[in-house]
Amino acid sequence: MVEVVNTTKKDTRPASQKQPHDQSKPGKLYAARKKVYPKAVSGKFRNLKSAFGLIALLVYFITPWLRWDRGPGLPDQAVLVDLAHRRFYFFWIEIWPQEFYYIAGLLIMAGIGLFILTAMFGRAWCGYGCWQTVWTDLFMHVDRLIEGDRNAQMRLDKAPWTMEKVFKRALKYFIWAVIAYGTSLTFILYFADAPTLFKEVFTGQAPSVAYSTIAIMGTITLVFAGFMREQVCIYMCPWPRIQGAMVDEDTLTVTYNDWRGEPRGSKRDHKKHPEISYGDCIDCGLCHAVCPTGIDIRDGQQLACITCALCIDACDSVMEKIGKPKGLISYTNVKTYNEHVTGKDVNFTWRSFIRPRTIVYLTVWTLIGIGIFLHLTFRDRLQINVVHDRNPLFVQLSSGEIRNGYTLRLLNMQLEPRTFRVSIVGLEGAKMTINGIDKPPARSFDIPVESNKARTLKVYVTADPKKLTSAHQEFAFRIEALGKDGKVEETAQKKAIFEAPKK
Repeated sequence: MVEVVNTTKKDTRPASQKQPHDQSKPGKLYAARKKVYPKAVSGKFRNLKSAFGLIALLVYFITPWLRWDRGPGLPDQAVLVDLAHRRFYFFWIEIWPQEFYYIAGLLIMAGIGLFILTAMFGRAWCGYGCWQTVWTDLFMHVDRLIEGDRNAQMRLDKAPWTMEKVFKRALKYFIWAVIAYGTSLTFILYFADAPTLFKEVFTGQAPSVAYSTIAIMGTITLVFAGFMREQVCIYMCPWPRIQGAMVDEDTLTVTYNDWRGEPRGSKRDHKKHPEISYGDCIDCGLCHAVCPTGIDIRDGQQLACITCALCIDACDSVMEKIGKPKGLISYTNVKTYNEHVTGKDVNFTWRSFIRPRTIVYLTVWTLIGIGIFLHLTFRDRLQINVVHDRNPLFVQLSSGEIRNGYTLRLLNMQLEPRTFRVSIVGLEGAKMTINGIDKPPARSFDIPVESNKARTLKVYVTADPKKLTSAHQEFAFRIEALGKDGKVEETAQKKAIFEAPKK
């Protein structure tokens, strides 16, 4: 659906009139950037864009400061990526390292959600929710606050360097830097206790990695949102290239309805050529002036269009002033557009969203979400990991018995201390001893584990070779979480192999 407009004029002169190519002066391999000065506009899409941006900024900057009581000994930050203790906390949810599949599932859901949004509304994510769009829009508000709107900014760029220009530029860059490095400072607050780290940063007590992260991320934000802006969306971001596979003829995109607007002409053209039946477009260029990526939507669908729909607001305001119906530029799909081209008056219906592509995306997205929710709700709050000693695999004692060594890791994922009963399942006649526990060999031991902690045990299992049926005999370690009344509340089991000499 994306139409690439070729604006290069073909040289139709005879070969004798063409200038020979000078090999000693190679041509430029790229075109210099033409700075974009988006004009301020008001309207429903501008209000929607501002609302999304404000919500995104508030969520980002406020979230690290939210508190959530998890009990004694645990962090009270609502959202925390605790790298030191290998935990991820999200309000009442706690993710351990071995449960990273939850994060992977959420990332997959985010990707499929982006597919759904693109299949329905084109590149709307880029126009409203992308961090580059949100922060660039914020920086543009700073530009207008300090330097004025489009025309004032253009005049200031061309003006000589006076004290007024130096002051405005210095003030603008200072505010940019505050926003950029405030953004990177907020980012690191997600990885440690926010009030503590915030204080340490400004007192020089924070780790060096914190300062380097602030410097790197702040500089990237400053360069991308302040100086590169639309270049990131056009040249660096891969999504515009990918989205072509996500859209079809039912996808809503921002479209200039040339069947209604052409031939375009200004009021002067109307007076000068009354014999021509001009369309509704008066060629004011306002749709081009408000575009944050600097394109003209009247040239058709383009790679640089981020579907922010600000051109719709601009065009609707003009149509209202000249007494024409709104919608010369509108959200529409290829089917509706083609029907209008043939002269039919067809309006878009929401039923166009219900089609095989969106149904498949939404079904997969829903199933993954339900799976994560159910697994998270009913997951076990205790786990056991077993690792067999590699060297040696077994030891034959002076009594003739065979001994194997194992490392057991017991995970108590509850917010209160618990007692785990560790037992051997199978392996007839075998008994175990545990380093650090002064008790005679037995088939089970009661092990206390602190709340939200893991306890590592060195376990030795001894068996009579006469009772072994194989050199690689399978058995299991079982752990049972005991309640205060001594009853079993939860159970987990892990298979293991007992190694012995070949018979």
